[in-house]
Amino acid sequence: MKQTRRKFTAAFKARVSIDAIKERETISALSLKYELHPSIIGKWKQEFIDLSAHVFESKPSVEEPNQDIEMLYSKIGQLGMENDFLKKSLKKAGL
Repeated sequence: MKQTRRKFTAAFKARVSIDAIKERETISALSLKYELHPSIIGKWKQEFIDLSAHVFESKPSVEEPNQDIEMLYSKIGQLGMENDFLKKSLKKAGL
């Protein structure tokens, strides 16, 4: 019988990694608890530690939305001017 490969979510991997980092239980106890091989837990733990610094390095870019907002405000102004022009033109035409 063919066994399908298990896929783990990032949240599950993070939870296992944090439990391994806390060191309240041994890796072998965690492997029994989560039904994983100890080397996988060690690999996830190391990857979690290595990539944890990226959480604090990246800052959300504020400039990109501002450019969109400025473009939208200019478009609103342009449409308002066109609307006023058309209203005046209809009044002159008597409609």
